[in-house]
Amino acid sequence: MTAIELIKRRILVVGANGMLGQRVIEFYSPLNDVELLATSVEDKFVFDGLDYIQSDISNRSEIKKIVKDFCPDFIINAAAFTNVDLSETERELAWKINVKGVEYLSESARVLDSHLIHISTDYIFDGKNGPYSENDIPNPLGYYARTKLASENVLKISGIKYTILRTNVLYGTAKYSRPDFVKWVVDSLRAKKEIRIVNDQINNPTFIDDLVQGINKIVEFHKEGIYNIGGNEFLSRYDFTIMIAEFFDLDKSLITKIKTEELNQPARRPLKSGLITIKAQSELGYKPHTIIQTLELMKKELGL
Repeated sequence: MTAIELIKRRILVVGANGMLGQRVIEFYSPLNDVELLATSVEDKFVFDGLDYIQSDISNRSEIKKIVKDFCPDFIINAAAFTNVDLSETERELAWKINVKGVEYLSESARVLDSHLIHISTDYIFDGKNGPYSENDIPNPLGYYARTKLASENVLKISGIKYTILRTNVLYGTAKYSRPDFVKWVVDSLRAKKEIRIVNDQINNPTFIDDLVQGINKIVEFHKEGIYNIGGNEFLSRYDFTIMIAEFFDLDKSLITKIKTEELNQPARRPLKSGLITIKAQSELGYKPHTIIQTLELMKKELGL
């Protein structure tokens, strides 16, 4: 064994086939000082030539065996049941993945002294007085939000090394994922489809590569606790859509401004939300892109 191999960081990426998981894999796979293992619920991995094991995060024995056999220094949990409305009816499944899965990972991490990095959400807040800091008191509105808050609480009492990264309105490119919000807007407007966008949900949209940057800062500095990761610009979903349309020179008259209540969604959404990122910027050196910079990057990568 060489000296270089001795200092390799072993990183397990859970939920590796998802949008975030893919970008994490793409970031770490070229690095010589990282030994990477990917796991996800699907039979096949979207990338060829990388170490992958199929597993279900809600299956205690499966996920614990993978962690035990690999002995990771860091576990990045990018797996989640993220369908906010479906969580209202598929409660058992949402709880199994979002809460029990984190519990099983933390049990395994405790034995091996692994550092667990977990992704959470601004949905744990009620959206009455945002944007929110890491110290604000959660008050989830829907079942999905309750599961994500419960997963945070699992980690807080676990006794392990953990970091919770809260984020909101995640967007960006992933080679093998469904279109994100930006691509959906571009595709819809180019097809001359009218779209209805809410103007009463305020957030600071998070570029996916900025979240990956935040994750890597945690790995680099071994930081524990809770950090907010988001963009610098707070705006409504409607204003975000207008920015996208203007950047890509698309027909803004196809965009109709509506209120959230008009959608009659099963789950309530936090309205005045978003996340204050001062702590991440000061302690991690986190530097998010501007929205225009991210659209330029997406245009280049997707050929939009």
